[in-house]
Amino acid sequence: MDPVDLALCLAIDVSGSVDYDEFGLMIGGLAGAFREPDIAAACAGGPRGAIAVCTLFWSVGQELAVPWTRIDSPAAAAALADALDDAPRLPGPGATALGEGMAAGLALLARCPAEATRLVLDVSGDGRNNRGRAPGPVREIGVAAGITINGLAVLNEEPDLLEHYVAEVIGGPGSFAMACPDYAAFAAAMREKLRREIGGLLLSGRDRLYLTAL
Repeated sequence: MDPVDLALCLAIDVSGSVDYDEFGLMIGGLAGAFREPDIAAACAGGPRGAIAVCTLFWSVGQELAVPWTRIDSPAAAAALADALDDAPRLPGPGATALGEGMAAGLALLARCPAEATRLVLDVSGDGRNNRGRAPGPVREIGVAAGITINGLAVLNEEPDLLEHYVAEVIGGPGSFAMACPDYAAFAAAMREKLRREIGGLLLSGRDRLYLTAL
């Protein structure tokens, strides 16, 4: 794969707290974001004219839902959206192994087949870590490797989850956490998150760590 401006791993919570309707809203919202003309244009708008994207579903286990894909045109972005829509829900529902999911995402970024100017792990979920390794030390491994980790916390199960993401999940240059109140609001929040991640927009001051989309 030719060099890209960004390697972006989308790590999506499919644990037992996410029912099948919520899964549909989440994946449909993510797919819809890549069909947005401005997001598709941003993918090809950097010096190298492309980004690379993969999608990881995580619970107790982890599954690569969509492999590394080069996005360099609206057609490529639409094809990624179609692949997301078609991705089966694997692994099966289980505990919220957030740290393990983050570790799997970092491993995918390390194996990205394209040289990338920026490496970003995009973590979305609706619960605190409750199984396996803690997310904080995993975050530090990613930051030491030059990876930016951002978070989108869905607050329907745990209203204070954003604070957990700020304290234990996000890190690296320009990192930020966002929140949405429920899965009905996930699509709008993800669109805003991808605009920032793909465009490389840096936040400042308090907003560098904490951005809400409620």
